[in-house]
Amino acid sequence: MAEMTWAVDVPSGVMKNRALSEKIYAQAVANSKLVEYATPVEGFGKKQGDTVSFKRIAGPAEPSSAKLTEGEPIPEDTTTISTASITVSEYGRSIPYTSLMEDLADFDVNNVVQKELVKQMTLVLDTIIATAFKKAKVKYAVTGIAANNIATNGTFGATSVANLNVWHLGEIRDYMYDTLFVPPIGDAYIGVFRSLALRGIKNDPDFIEWNKYTTPEKKYTGEVGMIEGIRLIEVNHSNAFGKVGTGSVLGEGVVFGDEAIALAEVLTPELRAKIPTGYGRDLGVAWYGILEAGLIWDTGNAGQAKILHVGSL
Repeated sequence: MAEMTWAVDVPSGVMKNRALSEKIYAQAVANSKLVEYATPVEGFGKKQGDTVSFKRIAGPAEPSSAKLTEGEPIPEDTTTISTASITVSEYGRSIPYTSLMEDLADFDVNNVVQKELVKQMTLVLDTIIATAFKKAKVKYAVTGIAANNIATNGTFGATSVANLNVWHLGEIRDYMYDTLFVPPIGDAYIGVFRSLALRGIKNDPDFIEWNKYTTPEKKYTGEVGMIEGIRLIEVNHSNAFGKVGTGSVLGEGVVFGDEAIALAEVLTPELRAKIPTGYGRDLGVAWYGILEAGLIWDTGNAGQAKILHVGSL
């Protein structure tokens, strides 16, 4: 049955028949977290072309004084409305199988194939969203235990030579809040990082001392939680975030606020059964979708940039 690849479990020698367990042990997949933080583009779908434009508004600046003088008209300000666009693409993969395999296998082939495709689809969608996040113009490089380099032109200004720690989270939070004016999501910013970055936090003496008496259970559970107004989420999805910097010292990630990424969908990814061919002998299942993700504000300007990308040249 050529549609399935069977791995040989011995390097050489005589192959012997043996009983095969009824349980199928699935390969583990990476942890995906980003899809839920994309903002859907409302009012876009089928029969509307491959590109959607959405409106953005920039309010007037705060005046030096809004005090009025009797008899004088109220000064007029203006808002600036601009647009950005996203062009969708087709995404999908499939797994073929045959009616012979269905008839001979001692497990539900269709069910197993569907489960594995859903896992793959989830990872691909996560990578699509992560790729959009990492196009952020604000780049943060870790140039020391208590040193950084921040660029706002979409290119890292330095190579990271150290891992993330509590000091850096404070710097990131203050920069996003006090310089970029990024609105939080609820009561916090969201930080999604490769597990290596979270290990840097857990090993930081400041984090250890801070939690020693207040929340000692974090050491047992491996949790980090919220630090400096940033709710930290750990992932191990290497296609989404890598290990970067000198000697791969830093776990890559992003910190973002509200309305950071837009997700345009013509067709939400779904599973599809292949129309049987060969008189019903050739079967298959695929996942398929039409979508794309992109930045809402493709700029590093204060009041517009919503994402800070932590990484390295």
